Amino acid sequence: MSIENVISSAIVRSFCGKLDDYLNIDVALVGGGPSALVAAREIARNGFKTAIFERKLAPGGGTWGGGMLFNEVVVQDSATAILDDFNISYKPIADADGYYTLDSVEMASGLIFGALKAGAKIFNSISVEDIVFKEGKVNGLVINWTPVERLQMHVDPLTVIASVVVDGTGHPSEIIRLATEKAQIKLNTETGKILGEKPMWVDSGEASTVTNTREYFPGLYACGMSANNTAGGYRMGPIFGGMLLSGQKVGRMIVDKLKG
Repeated sequence: MSIENVISSAIVRSFCGKLDDYLNIDVALVGGGPSALVAAREIARNGFKTAIFERKLAPGGGTWGGGMLFNEVVVQDSATAILDDFNISYKPIADADGYYTLDSVEMASGLIFGALKAGAKIFNSISVEDIVFKEGKVNGLVINWTPVERLQMHVDPLTVIASVVVDGTGHPSEIIRLATEKAQIKLNTETGKILGEKPMWVDSGEASTVTNTREYFPGLYACGMSANNTAGGYRMGPIFGGMLLSGQKVGRMIVDKLKG
């Protein structure tokens, strides 16, 4: 066999084996932003089979571009322990006690590397087009390649079965929206529906991102901005402490639940 075929065969066999092994898992997270990456690491390092399904080629969510393409972001001191855990560096802001700047590229790549090394798998360029819903519970995802979705090709999807699904899709809350529209479920919110994201208010948004991180229906959780959109919290811009703490919270909640 030529070296060209050896390389191609190795890639096909390795990827297909990985995908096949992760068609039935403990936790499926949709969207590879900062909160989902922190959650995936927490869940995976506790021994649960965990995968992130990311629509884009590169996971990391809105972290890469920093604030308006200035590739720096801000965190507050309540979240620095998480950065330390991932070995991500940061420096204090001289005129804002308790706040720090950090390189957004280092943050995104550090979170990705940390989640993978903890045992989580990341499947990029995969879109979630539906949920699996059985016996009154969210049981998994319906997936397809992102190019198939974008080109509107008539290609049937595959399924991933999971004990827990986490919506980490950010502002649109795509998985929770699917669940409310197609399964007609009633969410754990004031109205039973998605309340919608409010305008920017940094302090409130940071706090509510963590507060709103919870299970919204049996088997279905939300973290990060998806949780804020679902429960009607404010947005907060390029400050990421709440996102990191949200991921830590949902990860620990799911670990506790799976351990029973």
